[in-house]
Amino acid sequence: MTDSQGAFAPVTFRNATFLQSASAIENAPTDAGSEVAFAGRSNSGKSSAINTLTEQGKLARTSRTPGRTQLINFFSLSDHQRLVDLPGYGFAKVPLAVKKQWNQELERYLQYRESLRGLVMLMDIRHPLMDPDKQILGWSVTASMPVHILLTKADKLKRGPAQNALLSVRAELSAQSELVSVQLFSSLKRQGVDELRRQLNYWLTEGSVF
Repeated sequence: MTDSQGAFAPVTFRNATFLQSASAIENAPTDAGSEVAFAGRSNSGKSSAINTLTEQGKLARTSRTPGRTQLINFFSLSDHQRLVDLPGYGFAKVPLAVKKQWNQELERYLQYRESLRGLVMLMDIRHPLMDPDKQILGWSVTASMPVHILLTKADKLKRGPAQNALLSVRAELSAQSELVSVQLFSSLKRQGVDELRRQLNYWLTEGSVF
């Protein structure tokens, strides 16, 4: 969508509305338009980040039992733009069979969903790049899927240690720098929201072909 001067109009994230849930990609909305997915460990602050981004306190539901929800939730931004909330991963109490099934669904989604423009990965800044995170990153790189990492709960660290964590993660992922970007983020302090919106706007508008 463009404005009267032909430029791409920025996405209005606060207009996000719940579209539907799906247990598998076969049950997802029509694979057309553009969507950006959010993925993260069950305690990474994913739902809080989506709610902060959209300025809606209860759009993405937070659960007191991490790993409980195993549905893909789709939110409409316009008739051709969506946000996607993927189930939290890496929680130890989820049965092994459920983990395997969800891993298969996530890998298929990243590889075959034509409308997916990018993946936002959320990691607690105090525990970044754990094994499940690296697995998701590996799938994404294999699929040539751009990834934007949010180091969440940045308010838990002082400025110096937070910057050191950011630089450390960027250094570890330097070989994938063409596909992977990293930033600090705090839902509580609303830190990094504008940077996230810029990335999503690019993926959903300039970086997309409708």
